[in-house]
Amino acid sequence: MNELSQEESEPPLSMDLSSIDIPLETETKIQLFKKHDILHSDFNIINPKADEFREKFFPQATERQWNNWRWQIQNSYTNFKKLSEILDITHIDNFDFLIKSRKLPLRITPYYASLLYGKPADYALTKSVIPNRLELVISPGEENDPLHEDSMCPVGNLVHRYPDRTLLLSTGFCSVYCRYCTRSHMVLKDKKHYGIKAWEKSIDYIRNNTSIRDVIVSGGDPLTMPDKHIEFLLSSLRAIPHVEIIRLGTKIPMVLPQRITNKLVKMLKKYHPFYMSIHVTHPDEITPEVTEACQRIADAGIPMGSQTVLLKGVNDTVDTMKALVHKLLKIRVRPYYLYQCDPIPGSSHFRTPVTKGLEIIQGLRGFTSGYAIPHYVIDTPGGGGKIPLLPEYFQGRDGNNIVLKNFEGKSFKYYDPI
Repeated sequence: MNELSQEESEPPLSMDLSSIDIPLETETKIQLFKKHDILHSDFNIINPKADEFREKFFPQATERQWNNWRWQIQNSYTNFKKLSEILDITHIDNFDFLIKSRKLPLRITPYYASLLYGKPADYALTKSVIPNRLELVISPGEENDPLHEDSMCPVGNLVHRYPDRTLLLSTGFCSVYCRYCTRSHMVLKDKKHYGIKAWEKSIDYIRNNTSIRDVIVSGGDPLTMPDKHIEFLLSSLRAIPHVEIIRLGTKIPMVLPQRITNKLVKMLKKYHPFYMSIHVTHPDEITPEVTEACQRIADAGIPMGSQTVLLKGVNDTVDTMKALVHKLLKIRVRPYYLYQCDPIPGSSHFRTPVTKGLEIIQGLRGFTSGYAIPHYVIDTPGGGGKIPLLPEYFQGRDGNNIVLKNFEGKSFKYYDPI
């Protein structure tokens, strides 16, 4: 197993975030990085709107600093006072209570904040990352760990639900916190920021279970860790003979595309077969920066699939979803999963009826490329795993024929004797 120096042994940054990074941080400036960490970057794309935002709200920041992922994390929006400089937050009910509750982590990179600036309070992306009083309203069926992942952890940060694959939770830190996060019970709130010792237990478990052929590295967001930490994990996993493929789950390309440096992708491509599952919410996330990031990933031979959570008032129309999947294919990301929103506490204002998801799939099937149609799934509460849902195309039998309904609603028979 590769060795890391003691000072590099705690991800995702150079110090233990569990002691310095808390939900709804105070105004005290937290220095996560040393100055020399944010001087250089090989990312050089800034769209005009983001550049205007930089000049207005971060006039001291050079283009090179703006394009450095560490600078982006260092200067993230982590409290309401700072956020009020760019957004009208007067619509947030019981503002004082939200601040004092310390239950709702807040972090938005300056890059992603530039997408929200100048937009109304009900803008899709704003609703997905800005805290809302409704998150404190608990509805029937909601629970902290609806997928019962904690009960499927043979070691502290490894979920083994399916026979041949396992989920390794590498960190509890994200560069942007989604308000509907399935793992909100572990991200920041429980201060679960895993280190090398926890990883070693997970790697040992995988090494000792030859049935595991597929490992998904997730979190938190593993791409918030330094390259050396990521490589430590990937090289350790790749050294296990029965691990056939490695996947990494991340939202970084959408919220912090500057993280996708040439150095990073050069390292990642050493560990093929390697796949990346990217959390995507809305077509407006596909900017020139995101296009550049995904191009770098694809050019490194890394297949990408999208994972999108169906959210009320955010992306729950056929037109919005069609625009999203079309944009994804253009940047070489295959639409993979459309998730029904998990019933975490305070998520009812995000959840749509299941019929809405079926309606969207029906509005895509036959009206766009097959490659553009994701699997609509419910990750079942109680730990049952992902169950796919489809509109009723199979209509039953008529003698020796089965009756099928196509995308236009017309019926056809297929000879299939009993």
